[in-house]
Amino acid sequence: MSGLLALLDDVAALTKLAAAQLDDISAQAAKVGVKTAGILIDDTAVTPKYVHGLPAARELPIVWQIARGSFFNKLVILLPVAMLLNTFAPWMLSPLLMIGGAYLCYEGAEKIWHSFHPKPIPVDAENPVDHAHLEKQRVAGAIKTDFILSAEIMTIALSSIEANSIWREALILAVVAVGITVLVYGSVAILVKLDDIGLKMAQGYFAATRSLGRLIVRGMPGFMDMIATIGTAAMLWVGGSIIIHGLEGFGLAQIAHFVEDMSVRVREFATVASGFLGWATEALLSGIFGLAVGLVVLVVMIAGTRLTAGFRKG
Repeated sequence: MSGLLALLDDVAALTKLAAAQLDDISAQAAKVGVKTAGILIDDTAVTPKYVHGLPAARELPIVWQIARGSFFNKLVILLPVAMLLNTFAPWMLSPLLMIGGAYLCYEGAEKIWHSFHPKPIPVDAENPVDHAHLEKQRVAGAIKTDFILSAEIMTIALSSIEANSIWREALILAVVAVGITVLVYGSVAILVKLDDIGLKMAQGYFAATRSLGRLIVRGMPGFMDMIATIGTAAMLWVGGSIIIHGLEGFGLAQIAHFVEDMSVRVREFATVASGFLGWATEALLSGIFGLAVGLVVLVVMIAGTRLTAGFRKG
């Protein structure tokens, strides 16, 4: 009898230990996920454009195809590569993170540039749109964009994990990857169907739900524009912040010190919401720096494209 009680005590102890380990992994995954918030907002804001102009019945299947590609990107490709780099070449993580940050700055700057210089959409009345082909193109483009954003998310997450073994790091990173993908594409699925939900509500029996439905339908375009704007700002803020901290690691800490000093001054000067205003100052200055970096990369990309086109013609 005493042996059985001892065995039950051991099982209970192991159960408590496992529960504590799971709680710690969940807590770390949540903490790490918060640090990727800027990219999550952008990922959520970018994806709905890939279903624009396609049949409403295909919206959710397209979102699922992109989500499935995102799972593959994160779990099958990026997670093993990230763990190998972290084990055998950890010095590469910061430069890769900065390259990813520069890409985010470039994407944000390009969006702002195109908002002032929009490209006309060609219309060919004689050749109707092939929705199946367009869907394949959209899904492929979305998965490619997701790969870049996912690489940035996984690198940021890996740099924030505190673990004493490679398997623990891998497990936390996998939890973060799954949780982020579910959160992003679950939100996207809701966003792309909100106008349909509003339309159904507008045709309902009750005056209150009809009014709310009409409000949703009218407000969705502006709401999506607002999300896109927040996403662009988040790209510049996150990208700029990554590069600033990366430069600090290479001994170029002047910009980081300036941003931190300005944030501290705002906190000291403000009498209300000083913490938020200090954070907003840091985000604003990081975003301005990110925009500057993005514009430089954009100019280089445009010059390179024109130079390449000139060589081809010659």
